[in-house]
Amino acid sequence: MLPGFDNTKVAFGYRTDAELKKAQFLFSTMSSPNIVNIGIAMTKLAIGWRLPIKGIVKKTIFKQFCGGETMEDAAATADMIGKYNVKVILDYGVEGMEGESAFDSAVPEFVKAIKYASTQPNIPFISLKVTGFSRFALLEKLHAGTQLSDTEQEEWARVRNRIDIICRTAAEQGVMVLIDAEETWIQNPVNDLANAAMEKYNQGRAYIFNTFQLYTTGALPYLKKSYEAAIEKGYILGAKLVRGAYMEKERNRASERGYPSPIQPNKPATDKDYDEALMFCMEHLDNLAVFIGTHNENSCMLAAKYMHEHNMNASTERVWFSQLYGMSDNISFNLADRGYNVAKYLPYGPVRDVLPYLMRRAQENTSVAGQTGRELSLINKELKRRKENR
Repeated sequence: MLPGFDNTKVAFGYRTDAELKKAQFLFSTMSSPNIVNIGIAMTKLAIGWRLPIKGIVKKTIFKQFCGGETMEDAAATADMIGKYNVKVILDYGVEGMEGESAFDSAVPEFVKAIKYASTQPNIPFISLKVTGFSRFALLEKLHAGTQLSDTEQEEWARVRNRIDIICRTAAEQGVMVLIDAEETWIQNPVNDLANAAMEKYNQGRAYIFNTFQLYTTGALPYLKKSYEAAIEKGYILGAKLVRGAYMEKERNRASERGYPSPIQPNKPATDKDYDEALMFCMEHLDNLAVFIGTHNENSCMLAAKYMHEHNMNASTERVWFSQLYGMSDNISFNLADRGYNVAKYLPYGPVRDVLPYLMRRAQENTSVAGQTGRELSLINKELKRRKENR
């Protein structure tokens, strides 16, 4: 049976009235770009001055979009939403760490997370960013095809080893790994790492997923090329489909440096490529697993309809739907209620360290057309329904 995305009773069944009212206030605030920009500026100042803002952040935006400060906190959140058949992707949300010692120390943290996830039926995925294990400038050099020095070649070998340890552990433990996309000017070495890991570990089942950002004009052709490579080399392609996360940065850099923007000219063009990529994946599930990462109801319905029309089991391991924790619960929980595989992206980490992620969430909710208004209207609808049914 096909899902509907307007059933707010199902969407917010895990939220109390008090939690919904906090979310209502938060999304109301984020509907104003000026307030969001002022809030972000004040938060940055407070961090710089080391003011005690943790309590305020933790009770508001952190609680809405994060699973907690520790892995144990995140696991408790996973248990809570797991009662509704919604699973999670563990995402250690700390960003911007630099230095070989930081990169090395991240590996045992991820191994620990994988081993823990393997004991939890509600945590089938972890996600990683290659920039959490490698210098950005090194990835830039590799992408540009610049000759590396002997020292840099040794540095790159260490990066490859870090990623391999994590992917090998995941495959051994039966946990799936989502390798996030990065900026287009460092993406080639990220693709190389993902492809090497898929060839090595995606034998018979997809444990490793590469990410395809369909707001870039080259993503759809590269998806098809990746599929052909998987066929040729005998492994299952893991394809995580997203629209994208670096649009303004990409356009600004292209403009400043005088090269054609790699970003689609408009949203309809992005939507067209996303849905075409989605259908390509659905039609090639014999040698591919797809992770549908989107808050777009039309794209989710397109996949659900395809599965329904082709008599596919909603819980096939080759198809996953995903939205960010704290957003689009109307999609996630209604899909899960119909038996589809759904996993929420669940960031966790110390409040101060997760702030860059939270600032992005606030800005994206403000900039994505209709997102905040949609969230608010659904919350208002559910609060009204509850009031009328008392």
